[in-house]
Amino acid sequence: MAGLYIKKRKRPEMNLVPLIDVLVMLIFFAFVTMQFRTITTMNLTLPKVETAGKSELKESLTISITKEGAVDFNGKAASMDTLAELVRQVGSVTKDITVVIRSDENTPLRFVTQAMDVCRKQGLNKIRLQSR
Repeated sequence: MAGLYIKKRKRPEMNLVPLIDVLVMLIFFAFVTMQFRTITTMNLTLPKVETAGKSELKESLTISITKEGAVDFNGKAASMDTLAELVRQVGSVTKDITVVIRSDENTPLRFVTQAMDVCRKQGLNKIRLQSR
């Protein structure tokens, strides 16, 4: 039995380096594509309107007003003084945009009408009031 020799099988092993490379690239891709921005929302209780329809506006400008008179312009803090400049900038680009005014149900009417007046002075006449 000199011609027979027993071939010892190599134990199968898995190469982990390519697997780790792929996982690192996936994690890196996830971090690069993530958007780290904070969403600030105002604590508003919108007034309830029984006859309000569904509001599905594609291109709109949102002005939020709290009962104390604090203003948000498209989710960014503003004031009544800076609102005119921000609306003027939008009005210089297009007059055909819908302005959605969101206000707390206890917001004094003077704040809402002031925001509407600012928009109309810049030629933005498509104004909607949001309700719940």
